[in-house]
Amino acid sequence: LLVGLALLSSMIFVVDQRQFGVIYSLGQIKDVITEPGLNFKLPPPFQNVSYIDKRLLTLDSTDTEPVLTAEKQRLVIDWYVRWRITNPSEYIRAIGLDEAAGANQLSREVRNAFQEEISKRTVRELISAKRETLMTDVKREVLEKVRSRNWGIEIVDVRLTRADYVEAITE
Repeated sequence: LLVGLALLSSMIFVVDQRQFGVIYSLGQIKDVITEPGLNFKLPPPFQNVSYIDKRLLTLDSTDTEPVLTAEKQRLVIDWYVRWRITNPSEYIRAIGLDEAAGANQLSREVRNAFQEEISKRTVRELISAKRETLMTDVKREVLEKVRSRNWGIEIVDVRLTRADYVEAITE
């Protein structure tokens, strides 16, 4: 009876409404559970379950490396990105199970997009009304890269929160 209960408990799993449940069969993705609730699978040597967050995630910039504007002024920028995993199978194949790995790759893409777009603009444009167009252009560029690489994520918002001169200039 105890063995039967242990076997039954290893075959039942619950998917939370904030998660995707990914069922692996011998190391391969067999199924992705998107709806919350009670689900069944084969015992652990044959099938395993991993969970991926489906909520809106926030990625803040951590890099303090200065970027150059069109007039060769060095600025330190802070930004954040709101994103979510929309296709767990593509995400796992492209990046892996870890959201931190996805955040690192996304951070690199957003940083490169900001560098490219800021290098086309002056400091005056960055602090004026053209700041919105900068963020729109960066979002569009990051979306194109993410879609072309099939990462299985959606970029909801990209925002530039700070653009300051480097410390040597402000002193």
